[in-house]
Amino acid sequence: MLITIENRNYGSFKYKNSTAYVHYRNSVVAEVPIEGELVPARGKINMTTSVDLKAETMISNPNFMADVTSGSLNMTSTASLHGKVSLLKIFKFPATAFSMCNISFFILTKSIDSKCTSKIKL
Repeated sequence: MLITIENRNYGSFKYKNSTAYVHYRNSVVAEVPIEGELVPARGKINMTTSVDLKAETMISNPNFMADVTSGSLNMTSTASLHGKVSLLKIFKFPATAFSMCNISFFILTKSIDSKCTSKIKL
């Protein structure tokens, strides 16, 4: 899996190792390790990571077959990145970046659509 982390702010953000979670109908179906990194001010980084999907958790959900029949599986992912914001390499503030994505897997076209929102708390 390829993850892009974009920093639109004027301060760099260095975060610690973290874990993102993928949910299917309120059940955690995957844990995604995210290695700590420095995201430069007004920059972005790409990282690759692996995902172990808990297929048995998805299949055991009573709504799974109805979702497959409808042609799409909808999931959400959440992540919290704890770290520090650095301004001008002088001022450092603790910060947490939160991200939530709505992910749709379209079965017939074998395509994926995702829409993400994020915010940072200083």
